[in-house]
Amino acid sequence: MSPLPAVLPFWLSLALPPLAVIGLWFGGWTIALLPLSTWWLFTLLDAITGHNTANPDPQTPEAQLGAYRMVTLVWFPIQLALLVAMLWFVPRADHLDAGEKLALFFGMGVVSGTIGINYAHELMHQRSRLERWLADLLLASVLYSHFRSEHLRVHHIHVGTPRDPVTARYNEGFHRYFPRVLRQCPPSAWRAEVVMLARRGLPWWHRTNPFWRYAALQAGFLALALGLGGWEGLGLFLVQAVTAIWQLELVNYIEHYGLTRRHLGGGRYEHVLPRHSWNADQRASNWLLINLQRHSDHHYKPDRRFPVLQTYPPEEAPQLPFGYPLMTMAAMVPPLWKRIMNPRVRAWRRRHYPDIGDWHPYNKALNPVAG
Repeated sequence: MSPLPAVLPFWLSLALPPLAVIGLWFGGWTIALLPLSTWWLFTLLDAITGHNTANPDPQTPEAQLGAYRMVTLVWFPIQLALLVAMLWFVPRADHLDAGEKLALFFGMGVVSGTIGINYAHELMHQRSRLERWLADLLLASVLYSHFRSEHLRVHHIHVGTPRDPVTARYNEGFHRYFPRVLRQCPPSAWRAEVVMLARRGLPWWHRTNPFWRYAALQAGFLALALGLGGWEGLGLFLVQAVTAIWQLELVNYIEHYGLTRRHLGGGRYEHVLPRHSWNADQRASNWLLINLQRHSDHHYKPDRRFPVLQTYPPEEAPQLPFGYPLMTMAAMVPPLWKRIMNPRVRAWRRRHYPDIGDWHPYNKALNPVAG
C-alpha cells in the first residue's frame, strides 16, 4: 500500500479566513478573493497537480491520524471567531457600501459551506462526543442542523433510491433540485428521528430527540447575530447561511446525479457499492475538501476517516471529469451540466446494468416530473 500523503496540504483551508479579513478591512476588489480562491484557484491547481490515484493503508492506526483530525477539530473556533468579528465589524464599517457588505457575507457563506459543513460532515460520522458536538455547532451556524439526521438516518441508508431526497434524479436540473431538497429533507430527517425514538418506546417530544438541540443551537446563533450586529447583522448572517446551504446542496447534487441502485423487489435494493457515487481523484480539490471527492469509498465504508479513504478505477466507480469546484459551477448551468453528465450516466448504466433495457420505471420512480 502507498504511504499516507503529507498532512500539510489538508490544512490549506486555514488560508481562507485571512482572505476574509483582508476583504472586510480593505473592501473593493479584495472581497472577491474568497470565492475566487475556492472555485477558480483550486480548479487551476487541479489542472497543475493532476490526479492522485494512490491509496493509503485503510488499516492505518487511529493514533497515526492525529495531525489530520486536528484540522477538523480546530476549525469551529476559527470559523466562529471570523463570524463574530464580521458580525460586529461589518455593520459598523463606514468604508463598506451595502453591496460590499452583502458580498462579504456571501464570501463568508462560501467558507462556512465549502469548509464548515464539509468538516461537520466528517465530524458527524465519528463516535467521539466532542466531534459530534462540533458538527452540531458548525451546522447550527448555518441554520442547517437537520442535515446531520438527514445524512446519517436517511441519505446513507437510502441513497440511490426514491426514498432519498438528496439523490439527484437523472435529467433533473439543479434549479429544480434545490427547492425540492429544501422542502423534502427537513420532514424526512424529522420522520427518521421519530422512528428511531419509537423503536426505543419513546414519543417524539422526548428530550433525546436531537431536533430540540438543533433548535436551541440555531436560536443561539440567531441571537448572537442580532446581539452583535443588530437587524443588519441578522440579515447578513442569513445571507451567509443561505450561501452555505446552497454550497452544500450543489455538492450533494453532483455526488450521486443519475445513479440508482437495482431494485430487488419487495421494497428492497442492492447494497450500496462504490459505483453508486461519483468519484473524483483530482489532487488539489481533495486537499481543500479533505477527500470528500473520494465519495464512492465514503458511502461504501462510511466509518473511514478522510485520510484513509480509497479511490477506485473507472470500472469500479464512475468518475467526474473535473473536481468539485468546476463541476459545481457547471451544475449552475443545467444545459451545460446535462451535456457533460447525461452521456456519462447512460454509459454507467450500460456498464453496470446491461440487463436493464428499459430505464423508464427507474426514471419515473426517482423523478416523476421528468419521467
